[in-house]
Amino acid sequence: MTGSRDQGAVQLSLSSLSSPPGGESQPAMTTTEEEQSRGLAGAEPGPPAPPEPECKNDDGVEDPESTTAGGGGGIRLLEQPLLKRSTTLTASHLALVGAKVSHIESLDYEIIENDLFKHDWRSRSNVEVLQYIFLKWAMAFLVGLLTGVIASLINLANENIAGLKMLQMVTLVRQGRYWAGFFYFAGANLALTSVAAVLCVVFAPTAAGPGIPEIKAYLNGIDTPNMFGAPQLIVKIIGSICAVSSGMDLGKEGPLVHIGACLANLLSQGGGEGRRRWLRYLDNDRDRRDLITCGASSGVCAAFRSPVGGVLFALEEVATWWRSALLWRTFFSTATVVVVLRGFIEVCRDGRCGMFGEGGLIIFDVSDVAVRYHVGDLLPVTLVGVVGGVLGALYNHALHQVLRLYNLINAKGRLPKLALALAVCAFTSAGLYLLPFAVPCTRCSGAGAGEQQQCPTVGQSGNFKQFNCPDGYYNDLASLLHATNVDATRNIFSTGTAGEFRLDSLLIFFAIYCVLGLITFGIAVPSGLFLPIILMGSAYGRITALLLARLVRIDHGLYAVLGAAALMAGSMRMTVSLCVIFLELTNNLLLLPITMFVLLIAKTVGDAFNPSIYEIILDLKGLPFLDAKPEPWMKDIAVGELAAAKPRAVTLQVVEKVSTVVEVLRSTPHNGFPVLDRPRPGVSELHGLVLRSHLMAVLRKRWFLAERRRTEEWEARERFSSTDLAEKARTGSGMMDELDSITPEEMDMYIDLHPFTNTTPYTVVETMSVAKALVLFRTCALRHMLIIPKFQGPEVSDEFTSFHISYCGDPYKAGPEGTQHPCCVSSSGKQKESTLKERSI
Repeated sequence: MTGSRDQGAVQLSLSSLSSPPGGESQPAMTTTEEEQSRGLAGAEPGPPAPPEPECKNDDGVEDPESTTAGGGGGIRLLEQPLLKRSTTLTASHLALVGAKVSHIESLDYEIIENDLFKHDWRSRSNVEVLQYIFLKWAMAFLVGLLTGVIASLINLANENIAGLKMLQMVTLVRQGRYWAGFFYFAGANLALTSVAAVLCVVFAPTAAGPGIPEIKAYLNGIDTPNMFGAPQLIVKIIGSICAVSSGMDLGKEGPLVHIGACLANLLSQGGGEGRRRWLRYLDNDRDRRDLITCGASSGVCAAFRSPVGGVLFALEEVATWWRSALLWRTFFSTATVVVVLRGFIEVCRDGRCGMFGEGGLIIFDVSDVAVRYHVGDLLPVTLVGVVGGVLGALYNHALHQVLRLYNLINAKGRLPKLALALAVCAFTSAGLYLLPFAVPCTRCSGAGAGEQQQCPTVGQSGNFKQFNCPDGYYNDLASLLHATNVDATRNIFSTGTAGEFRLDSLLIFFAIYCVLGLITFGIAVPSGLFLPIILMGSAYGRITALLLARLVRIDHGLYAVLGAAALMAGSMRMTVSLCVIFLELTNNLLLLPITMFVLLIAKTVGDAFNPSIYEIILDLKGLPFLDAKPEPWMKDIAVGELAAAKPRAVTLQVVEKVSTVVEVLRSTPHNGFPVLDRPRPGVSELHGLVLRSHLMAVLRKRWFLAERRRTEEWEARERFSSTDLAEKARTGSGMMDELDSITPEEMDMYIDLHPFTNTTPYTVVETMSVAKALVLFRTCALRHMLIIPKFQGPEVSDEFTSFHISYCGDPYKAGPEGTQHPCCVSSSGKQKESTLKERSI
């Protein structure tokens, strides 16, 4: 038997019309292979046909016209298979098909329209339909509610833990006990980092990092393992609090997105095996995907208090498949988050929650600032966008190299992971504590402090930290470094303070955060990329305003906002969602035109150099991902050519022998199998596609027939329900144990597959270009796609062709193994294709 051996691969190409057995137009195959293929398909062996004269060209490929020279040439031509198999590939791109296979399973987002599913929907009453709709909206509400509560508690914890740490450190510095202040500051940071790192390394390794690339892969159709469970949720919450409070250059925005996705996944599961019966409606990949999309939107909203921005973030950055009903539910979730956050702000106003207040939720509010544009502002604003795109691309490239090095270190075991996290924390603590001593103190009279701003600031949050300076002076670098990342962002975004920060202090701040941003991301703690990039971008925005002071007419604080937006667009390549997020942060519509202008320039410049940071991380993690844009060469290759380049797929008959099904499951890891039917002798047709999980469900319940016959509709409904078929198929030893439990007597019995077969699979004609099939495959969120012949003849061949997908592109999509070429149309056990990986269908 031929076929790929990758985990969960699906072979889905439908060959065309068959020629008589033994005919020369039949694809080349040894006698043993032919017998095995027919045995697996359940076909009855027929008498051998007389040999046909060979008609081949010099290159060994048969000439279709030559085969029609004999009698019945027209019929003979119709009987030739359209999907010809040749040992010679006609295009260089085909040589890479099947070179690398990902062993990560895909998700079944497609609706499986078999007889049981159709009966289930027809039998549902109006009450059950309303219950299903209400359940989806109720889950969206719960996701938003819980995400808002958890985000508020995380903000409260971060503000108080980091605030108490800073107050004690400043007290020691004011007493002249500099070394005591350093050891206290570094020791507290190391203790917090140790808690976060130990939790990630020991209990939930997948909770490290932001989690956004994994969510993006999941919504693209990849079943990212161990990403959205209860351990990941708990570790993400506690680890995020400790990591952010330790003062390292990371944010809580990415972890909040992951937390929202974990909540959505746990709610969709209904709490495990003992869930109530009415939760069965959400026990499928399709509804779980929609709920996780709501969770991701709620996480962004909780981080920036931006409901519309959260919805657009899910639409632009993480979601592959979208529809209007999902848009309403995600907006409902983000609206719930905003209400919860606003409630916490009111409760904690005036210091009733310790040091927690608006600062932890609202980064920047310039609703009272009048923004006016002039023609002379175009040059510096354009420069901000161009520099942001270049710096974003450089940051992506440098971070790519650092993460490759970290992968080698983290692969050595738990202790190297912990040591790396603690080393980064120690370096960060030393830099944040010692660098303010390197800049001179600034007199408060020339700082631009308003009447409502105390200068110098002693103790809690403020723009003018006194630190080691005498009365009447402040340390501008300490105002940025000796604060939480949120407070530092609010300080550098502050308006009306053009003379607050010195140029040398801003250069030091920008340099140290560039270094910290590169070495911090990738260690074994929950971390986000948003705030580190915002801090770097705001610093270079202020630097640009100072260097071009004669040309700048806009407030320096607004230049910091534009710099942050430009660097984020240059690194993450987001535009619409970023624009709305910054608009909701600033609460000033007058910033909209200039922000859009900067974002478009930065993204265009960044795209000219390398992919977005999330695409690079996906590649490094080895997660298959199907890009939205086909490669140019895909338009020149038909899907039939790709199918012809791979081994035949395994097919089943509508009524199949138990032993054949067991052998197929044992010997192939494919997720789906084409099912053929012969309604009358000499006529064969494609009946549909049956999933591996459904075959396992049939074997598990021992639904066998003593004779070869088609069952009535009521027979399958007595033993199976749609809930039974929603269970995932076991793999590994669990599956083998179930198969081994089948007795020899049961092996000789039969299974009627027609109640379980999806009779409406997506099919494409063999002449369709790979580019067009790729768009269809990704747009419809498919896992399987069948290739059928263009011309229909007397009988469809029961020999299917395995079809593989691989990727090509720039070095970021190929990795160290070399460049790969994308040819994606169908999926297998792994739904979308990655630059390093490929799938068979």
